[in-house]
Amino acid sequence: MSTYVPPRIAVQRLGVCARTLERWEKEGKIKAYRTPSGQRRYDITSVVHLPSTKPTILYARVSSRNQKADLLRQVEFLVARYPGCEIIQDIGSGLNFKRKGLIALLERIYSGDIGMVVVASKDRLCRFGFDLISWFAQRGGCKILVLNNSTLSPEREMVEDMLAIIHVFSCRLYGLGKYKKQIIEDPDVPGLPKERNQESLDVKNSCQPESLQ
Repeated sequence: MSTYVPPRIAVQRLGVCARTLERWEKEGKIKAYRTPSGQRRYDITSVVHLPSTKPTILYARVSSRNQKADLLRQVEFLVARYPGCEIIQDIGSGLNFKRKGLIALLERIYSGDIGMVVVASKDRLCRFGFDLISWFAQRGGCKILVLNNSTLSPEREMVEDMLAIIHVFSCRLYGLGKYKKQIIEDPDVPGLPKERNQESLDVKNSCQPESLQ
């Protein structure tokens, strides 16, 4: 099946520069035609001398099943720019690195099977740690292309993720109250003097509801 795309998409999909694309056209290595307005279109599936060209994967994610409409918009946005590419759709928090789709994607990157991953925005891959994933991808010979479409990154998701982070740290802080005596008496605990540690713990406990003290 032929897939004719504009030059800007062809160079991204094939991993070559515009001059190389034009040279291939002259040498008959890629099928091309001109639109009535004179614009070039290339059939990226006709490049026969690149049998090992790695595929481009489109990755879309939302936090919950209630956001299926948002997921569909992401997919449509990506497919409109990279038609014919495989799509991985994920449902789960951007803080969760055990998402089924993300793990499958990382495993394929590790195996060297993917040439490029395209996402609408960085937080579709993860809320934090994008640079680490990008580095990992480079080690696997894969490029991550971020289209920076913030309209496809729901604000509600960010709020929910931030609340989740606050909840985790709050639980850990309140949990220290159970070990107040041990913390004060432990000479290896770094930071403020013991009397200041005592004061800070007392202040924290005074902010708790009576039922939690």
